[in-house]
Amino acid sequence: MIYIGLTGWGDHDSLYPPGLAAKDKLQEYAAHFPTVEVDSYFYAIQPRQNVEKWIHETPNSFRFVVKAYQGMTGHERGPIPYSSKEEMFAAFLDSIEPFIQSGKLAMVLFQFPPWFDCRREHVMYLRWCKAQMKEVPVALEFRHRSWFSPRFYAKTLQFMTEEGWIHSICDEPQAGEGSIPTVLYPTNAEKTLIRLHGRNVYGWNKATSGENWRAVRYLYRYREDELREWVAHIETLKTKTKDIYVLFNNNSGGDAADNAKQLIRLLGIEYTDLAPRQLDLF
Repeated sequence: MIYIGLTGWGDHDSLYPPGLAAKDKLQEYAAHFPTVEVDSYFYAIQPRQNVEKWIHETPNSFRFVVKAYQGMTGHERGPIPYSSKEEMFAAFLDSIEPFIQSGKLAMVLFQFPPWFDCRREHVMYLRWCKAQMKEVPVALEFRHRSWFSPRFYAKTLQFMTEEGWIHSICDEPQAGEGSIPTVLYPTNAEKTLIRLHGRNVYGWNKATSGENWRAVRYLYRYREDELREWVAHIETLKTKTKDIYVLFNNNSGGDAADNAKQLIRLLGIEYTDLAPRQLDLF
């Protein structure tokens, strides 16, 4: 199965009828795509009632990729709002339990920051995180190039395979140490994650601070020839891994939804078990 979707469901205006309330957007989103990344978890571990609402609003076949809370991946610069890291992970696991019980959890994505480089203590922390997550499927995405430097390339992939991490394969600008190459290597026979961040090299380097850095970094629209590259990549990857999840994160200019639908067409996919669409009478 190839699941194609977006990172979040709130900001994709081309999907929704005019005036659709924010609380109703997920239900309409699920009429277009079979999966989504729940990026709100990065900012705060969500109440279980939110999770139960999202489960209720989506078809049985819908799958959620939940982004790990920023305190779990070291993005949180200040003190975490928990008495210990163990308590933080326990709170996260309790929150996602309804996803697990419903069968709608695809995986939890651990995306580490650009300063999380390849060193012994970071490898040990990855092992600790994996142990805390128990049997929950977890994906790993790096942002520091050292993990895929010639010195560590093979060891990184071996580590991910042996430790049971799902590889989050990235398409992003090649912009120095704070970016990683596209490494077309599944580390899990069941699942592989692909995240397309765009190829805005200028924006990637410029977007280091300020309130609008995300708007700058992810401003990019994939051309058809670039998406056809990914058609070929996906055709190769699907011979090595059972399910592939593809998430478009290039939404600063509203391009993610259009690019995702374009990729669906290029792959010749027709999803038959999406949610019913709302009718826009006007």
